Amino acid sequence: MMGVEHIYALGAIPGCEVVALCDPHEASRSRALAALSRSVAEFASVGELAAHGGFDVAVVASPNFTHRSVVETLLATNAHILIEKPLCTTVDDCRAVIEAERSLNVPGRVVWVGLEYRYMAPTKRLLEHTRSGSLGSLRMLAIREHRFPFLVKVNDWNRFSVNTGGTLVEKCCHFFDLMRLMLGSEPVRVYASGAQDVNHLDERYDGKVPDILDNAMVIVDFANGERASLDLCMFAEATKNEQEISVVGDLGKAEALVTEGVVRFGLRANGWFQCEEERLGHGDIPDVVLEHGAHHGSSWRQHLAMQAAIRTGSPAEVSLRDGLMSVAMGQAAHRSIDEGRPILMAEVVD
Repeated sequence: MMGVEHIYALGAIPGCEVVALCDPHEASRSRALAALSRSVAEFASVGELAAHGGFDVAVVASPNFTHRSVVETLLATNAHILIEKPLCTTVDDCRAVIEAERSLNVPGRVVWVGLEYRYMAPTKRLLEHTRSGSLGSLRMLAIREHRFPFLVKVNDWNRFSVNTGGTLVEKCCHFFDLMRLMLGSEPVRVYASGAQDVNHLDERYDGKVPDILDNAMVIVDFANGERASLDLCMFAEATKNEQEISVVGDLGKAEALVTEGVVRFGLRANGWFQCEEERLGHGDIPDVVLEHGAHHGSSWRQHLAMQAAIRTGSPAEVSLRDGLMSVAMGQAAHRSIDEGRPILMAEVVD
């Protein structure tokens, strides 16, 4: 699914051409090929693709548990790489990828982690408010995602935490990334409560019951004294906004209703419950991108930003460390649920 979304996004960018597809799953390759207007080279293994070469950038949209091996193979090609979130399923595997990239030290190479929620229009505008200083000193960030259950993936790989890293890694790495980005600080302690209460309980795969959480609440303390919270529910698709994000400083508040494309901003000095409201359209996002993507054009915006970094010799806006930290926060949250206690980030990552 994400591979096809990337194909449509890339096809809408001038000066960009998809030249090869790689997937061991033939049906997935066929679906990807159908998204292209011409035939391209096809490979059943990443080793074959790497050996063939002939590409400038590789986009990794394979199952989470394959990311480390796929990326390590592609790093040897010297190509630029975009890795779909999560970077890997564990902190240890993230560290291994970072070390592999560091040891090769390819000048000018851009290795980018696909945390594309940064590039959703309402979220980008909210980030502008947090960076402008108009809210004063930031104190609290609240994120709510109330959405539909996990989709069906190839061979149902996403039904088990060993393959995904767990819901709070697989799904919520996006939100942990936004917490660090918006607050401009590092997490120091994580508290979480969560369970699998509704979804997938009647499913069986080789006799095994899925073990992915479908609801959780997470609180994160940050080094600068800010607090952030995440309210996740994956059986709550019956209302209007999938994501709502609120940032509060000592001078005011800004919030984004992502699905509706609404951003509100207000200052305490202007009186109680007074705010400006902005409705964001899709702007210059190509119709084909909106038609074939489920992320409000953010994958396309992300590719534009990555292409600009490649052409100008700039570093990735979403770094391997960003990818590692988003996984580490999710891993800490799962550990907090499992052990029934707050987890210091120092217990999970240096």
